Amino acid sequence: MNIFTLPDYLTAETKHPIQLFNYESTTSNFNNKINLTKNAFSFLQEGFKTISTSREPISIENDAFLIMKSGHCLMTENLSETRNFYRSVLLFFSDEVLFQFIEKHQITNKHVPATTAAKACDYDDFIRSFVKSLEDIYQLPLNVQQQLLQVKLEEILVYLVAIKGADFLLFLIASKDDQTSHFINVVESNKLNKLTLKELAFLANMSVSTFKREFEKHFMQSPIKWFQNQRLEHAAFLLKNKAKRPSDIFEVIGYENLSNFVHAFKTKFGVTPKQYQLQD
Repeated sequence: MNIFTLPDYLTAETKHPIQLFNYESTTSNFNNKINLTKNAFSFLQEGFKTISTSREPISIENDAFLIMKSGHCLMTENLSETRNFYRSVLLFFSDEVLFQFIEKHQITNKHVPATTAAKACDYDDFIRSFVKSLEDIYQLPLNVQQQLLQVKLEEILVYLVAIKGADFLLFLIASKDDQTSHFINVVESNKLNKLTLKELAFLANMSVSTFKREFEKHFMQSPIKWFQNQRLEHAAFLLKNKAKRPSDIFEVIGYENLSNFVHAFKTKFGVTPKQYQLQD
C-alpha cells in the first residue's frame, strides 16, 4: 500500500504555510496510509470518513468535521449513500502558523501530553458559513487565496477557542517525543481493530521488524498471539455480559468463519462459546 503525503499529494504548491484544497472522489478508499506534513481541518461535505491514529478510530458523517495533528494516520473515505460521492474541504496549516497564533493571542503554551492526534466536532451555523466562505476563496487566484487564508485560519481558531476553550487546540502542539508511550497507545487503542502489522507499524512510525521487536519486548508475546488473546477475551465478555451469539461476533473478533472462531475459543478457554455462556 502506498503512503500518501499530504498536502503534497494534492497540490504542487507546498511552500505556503496555509493551504486550501477542495477534495472530491467517486471512489471509496479503505485505510489509506497518510503522512500529514501539516496540521489540517477536514470539513466533510459528502460521504463518511474514519481516521485511525494512536487512539480509538474516529468516524464522522457530513454533520461533523475533523481537526488533525500532523503525523501518520490511516484514513478511510466512503461515498455518500444518496449521491455516490465524497467531498471534503481541506485546510492545512503549519506548526509555525499555529505557534504564531498562540503567541499573538497569549494562549498559555503549557506542556500537553500527546494523548490524541485528532478531534471531531459537530457543525454549527457559524462553521457552515465559514466553510462556504472557504469554497468561495478556493475559486480565487492563488495569490489572493493566500492573503485571505491568513485571516480565515485565525477566524476559525479564535472561534474554536472562544466556544471550546484554549485547551481544545493544544493537542496540536503536544510532544510526540515519548516514542514508548506512543507505541503502547497505538497497540492498546487498536487491540480490537482489524489492522495489519504493516498498518500498526505505520501508525507507530516504525518499520515492521522494529515494531515486532518492540512488541515482544513490552508485551512478552508475539503480536499475533497477543492480539488473538485480546480479541478472544473480548469475545468472552460479549458472550457472557451482552448475550451475543457466536454467529453474531466471529467476524467482529476477526475470524473468517464460525468454525475457526469456535476452535480458537475452545483452545483458549477449554469450552466452546456456547458452553461458556451456560457456565455460572
